[in-house]
Amino acid sequence: MPAVPRRLGLGVGIDLPWGAAIGFVHDGQRGDIVSDGVVRFLAAEQETFAYCFVSWQPKDRSRLDARAYFDAYDSLFEQAPWIGCRALHQTAFNLGALESYDRGKVIDLTNGLVERYDLRWVNEDLGLWSIHGRPLPYPLPPYLTDAGLSACVRNTCDVQARLAAPLVLEFPGFSEGTSFYIGRAHAYDYFRRVVEDTGSAACLDTGHLLSYQWLLGRRAEALYSELDRLPTSHCFEIHLSGCEIKGDRFHDLHHGVLMDEHVALLERLLPLCPNVSAITYEDPKFDAEGRLPKRAMESLLCLKAVVASWTDR
Repeated sequence: MPAVPRRLGLGVGIDLPWGAAIGFVHDGQRGDIVSDGVVRFLAAEQETFAYCFVSWQPKDRSRLDARAYFDAYDSLFEQAPWIGCRALHQTAFNLGALESYDRGKVIDLTNGLVERYDLRWVNEDLGLWSIHGRPLPYPLPPYLTDAGLSACVRNTCDVQARLAAPLVLEFPGFSEGTSFYIGRAHAYDYFRRVVEDTGSAACLDTGHLLSYQWLLGRRAEALYSELDRLPTSHCFEIHLSGCEIKGDRFHDLHHGVLMDEHVALLERLLPLCPNVSAITYEDPKFDAEGRLPKRAMESLLCLKAVVASWTDR
């Protein structure tokens, strides 16, 4: 488990792509910097969040080198010094890949960021981010087969052994229409096996769990079934990101608006996860002034109340 307080509390995860309004931008005089809206949002909510993780996004097609990212990350953390606990959401370990390839450069880059910014953990969805070097528009679940399970365990052990911070495995997404899966293993059992066989800390993303059960045809109360099949004793972190049900499809939109089902699932998971420390509001969308839309702010206020009740126990 990452070395953090027993109940770290509520944090925020922000995806910072290059050239985006919520992201990193290039300024002619200041170089690579974080956008002003991000700094304003974090400043406005500095009393809310106990930690922050950043989702790593490649800057360009150049060779991987942590030094190319220092200016942008320096800009973020120097302008938001109140972020005392920091982490990284990686997107390039590709832990579900069957094929063998050298992860040395991305591990070196990650370790460079870990050491410079004292990152407490590194998280990644257990899945496929590329296939034979070809990037995917949306990460896919791992192959739910015996061969896929063996590959996930082998890849995770390899990354763990070389990473300078604890690796936290996240349950993958299963949103219909943007992803598909191969194999017949139950994803909850499969994920538990990988976590237990590697001794990893786990992240349970409520949207990913709900989307998997939705894909299996579960509705209403059945969406919260089978939680005993998950590696709850290994759970370090729980994610909540904006999702929406349109027609009969579950969409993992990451827009900051939580459904009632997110909160209900969180409240059911907390008593089952004795080692959980971090609850993350992931990928909120705010304007250039750092302000959340009304519905997203309502979601955050609801989440704050649940986390406050949990931390006070």
